[in-house]
Amino acid sequence: MCAGVSRHRKEWRLVTDLQGRTTGTDERAEVLGVDPTWWRQAAVYQIYPRSFADANGDGLGDLPGITSRVPYLRELGIDAVWLSPFYPSALADGGYDVDDYRNVDPRLGTLEDFDEMAAALHAAGIRIIVDIVPNHSSDRHEWFVEALASPKGSAARNRYIFRDGLGENGEIAPADWTSAFGGPAWQAVGDGQWYMHYFATEQPDFNWDNPEVRADFVKTLRFWSDRGVDGFRIDVAHGLAKKFGDTLPSQAELDALPKDGGHPLWDRDEVHDIYAEWRAVFNSYDPPRTAVAEAWVDAARRPRYASPEGLGQAFNFDLLEAEFDADEFRQIVADNLALAAASGSSTTWVLSNHDVVRHPSRYGLPRRSSKTIKHGAEWLLSGGTEPDLDRELGLRRARAASLFMLGLPGSAYIYQGEELGLHEVADIPDSERQDPSFFRNPGVDIGRDGCRVPIPWTRAGSSFGFGAGDAHLPQPSWFGASSVEAEEGDPDSTLSLYRRAFALRRELQGAETLEWVETGRADVLHYVRPNGWHVLLNFGAEPFELPAGDVLVSSVVLDAGILAPESAAWVRAAA
Repeated sequence: MCAGVSRHRKEWRLVTDLQGRTTGTDERAEVLGVDPTWWRQAAVYQIYPRSFADANGDGLGDLPGITSRVPYLRELGIDAVWLSPFYPSALADGGYDVDDYRNVDPRLGTLEDFDEMAAALHAAGIRIIVDIVPNHSSDRHEWFVEALASPKGSAARNRYIFRDGLGENGEIAPADWTSAFGGPAWQAVGDGQWYMHYFATEQPDFNWDNPEVRADFVKTLRFWSDRGVDGFRIDVAHGLAKKFGDTLPSQAELDALPKDGGHPLWDRDEVHDIYAEWRAVFNSYDPPRTAVAEAWVDAARRPRYASPEGLGQAFNFDLLEAEFDADEFRQIVADNLALAAASGSSTTWVLSNHDVVRHPSRYGLPRRSSKTIKHGAEWLLSGGTEPDLDRELGLRRARAASLFMLGLPGSAYIYQGEELGLHEVADIPDSERQDPSFFRNPGVDIGRDGCRVPIPWTRAGSSFGFGAGDAHLPQPSWFGASSVEAEEGDPDSTLSLYRRAFALRRELQGAETLEWVETGRADVLHYVRPNGWHVLLNFGAEPFELPAGDVLVSSVVLDAGILAPESAAWVRAAA
């Protein structure tokens, strides 16, 4: 029996009519140019292109592979796809080291392939968001190659952040700063100067005080907007504006500085001048192009990124960082809806993405002893052996949390494979790993490869249907049971749950509001959306009686209108 259908008494009537589920392609496509606020409550599916579908069998996902899976994406019921970087890259950081911002990596296709993919997605009624990486380029970018070939003080070097080294011949780094991936954040170039790279050595930071840098990114935004891109995800949006004095602070001094708009590296107030210029570009299109900021800033400073004068929306990663806990979930929802109201934007909800352990695995591991510890860090370092992962418990909680999240007002961002209930792949051999975090922090950070393993499409095959050959990251044997083929015809599968939830979400969506309903239990959350759409999540170990009405979908099979432990349900109130 489908997890969306309950065995129940008369007052919990069976609901099978999913209006809008079978909307025709032409009808959905016609809507694309109509609503300029489509993004406010969109369901967005993140595609990591190199791990989604491989059309040419070289082991690396590509744009034609995405095009071949458009029918799957349409059947899933999403509103938009967000493409992680597909630009030319040496893959020093999974594509976030960009050689050319206005082209396609030849291993992934061509600009013509991009146009074909965009046309197919738009014909299916699916919008396109692309990743923009403005904090840094790759060290193979033509500007950086020119900078290295140019002398100190040249215009070419002024596009990046170069500083004289310390010591008699500049042989000492300008500061002891640490890169996000471990190791030093300054790299010598051999003439007494050093360049800053907050991330990998191959990712030199741009100098955003340089008008040439600003103008070139405006050119990039227009390039992709003119090709039909509907929006942009802005990587490290809080890091562009930087300001250094003649003497650089130490890492310890840098860490102690408040991030209140005047920090040398992060969340400077001047960054919003850049986004005001970008907003003018976005608004010159009809409908206006959208944008969402990846801004790891204090919650109180997030609304400015999401304001109508800025990027328009900003990620909140609070649910992604939370434990499976009723108090945490409720506080996060309340806080972020308030922040969205303050900015005039809608909020965003994320449970998994390309940078973190997938949430079925997070929820199946013991709680962290401290929020400062990354989810699953010890488990990953052990190769997935310690502590024990309760896979069944983790997936059960993940399905419930996902259903709770998909009912919330605002945009829902879904990471590829999440709809299959995929767990993290923890036992990748060291020789097969790709993430710079692993190489720069040996024994400390295993990296993010485990959530970037190519997703399975079929039960069997050398890469479970990802492509004709092997995949660029090794897939585990258990992937077959979680493949699209295995779940497609199973009404109880996680794929069926997501499809039903997306269809209902489109049908039921109303104003961006909710009201909490007190349950009398601290471990059960219940909110109601407009049109009598009730969402309940039972975090506890005891069952809970659902309100009278039609059970529309549930994360587990229900019995007689009772919400089982660690499960969620949507109910349409009785008339």
